[in-house]
Amino acid sequence: MKLLVAYYSRTNITKKLAERIAGEINADIEEIIPKVNYQGKIGYVRGGKDAISEKIVDLEGLKHDPADYDVVYIGSPVWASKAANPVISYLKANEGKFKNVKFFMTAGSSGFESSFEQMEKYSVKPLKTLALTTKQVKKDDYDLTEFLE
Repeated sequence: MKLLVAYYSRTNITKKLAERIAGEINADIEEIIPKVNYQGKIGYVRGGKDAISEKIVDLEGLKHDPADYDVVYIGSPVWASKAANPVISYLKANEGKFKNVKFFMTAGSSGFESSFEQMEKYSVKPLKTLALTTKQVKKDDYDLTEFLE
């Protein structure tokens, strides 16, 4: 089975989780890189504003075509109770290419359900979802067994 982990991470929390998932399932990995700068304090504010408006942003070129994979694991941080714009932009750019997906999200504390629902609008119903707080990821305080089955 061909597996892909695609993710966006502004602060490397989602990246850490994505790399762990990819390592455990021997998957290819795709970092979603926006052409918009979301780094620093200004980027944080821009990200929240863009998330609320569900703005589609341009992305750097992708290495992997999701249509070539049996399951695509898609990871995003939560921004203003929504999925990060680069992830929504990735989903929109690849509409109709996903056979099966699993979503994973990281957040300070909340906003997971609305973010998963938003991601599903641009994709297919996920086989499974995983919601972890920043604290859980930083401390490696989670178990991926059920999510990876």
